Amino acid sequence: MADVYDEDLYRRTRALIEPGDIELVGLIVHTALGGDEDLEMHELTVELNEIIADHAGKGESYIYAGNDTTEFASNQFQGLTLEDDAFVWECQQLLREGTFDLVFYYEADIDQAAVVDAVETLEHVDRATTVRDDE
Repeated sequence: MADVYDEDLYRRTRALIEPGDIELVGLIVHTALGGDEDLEMHELTVELNEIIADHAGKGESYIYAGNDTTEFASNQFQGLTLEDDAFVWECQQLLREGTFDLVFYYEADIDQAAVVDAVETLEHVDRATTVRDDE
């Protein structure tokens, strides 16, 4: 857990990716976006979807907000493939200490370093932290 910006959020994210049917990796995206910047948060989530889907190699994807089910919480989203609605990623947008942090998790068979490098070039991103179950 060396060089972790927010240890509490790191631990919570790690709990989300505990071993299950598929091996997952997490990504915490710390932003400079305040609670009143909903449009910018949406645009950033779209950009992050494109980066993760591209690196996952699953083809085109869309963002599912879960508005039609009670199984989703507010500010919880999924990236699903256009072809067959397969899982690409899941995300929660959290307002913490006045700015948004986005917590993503997705299958671990991805070039995580390349994902982090691409994410950290985006406007509004302060830093990105990888979360692995084996750390």
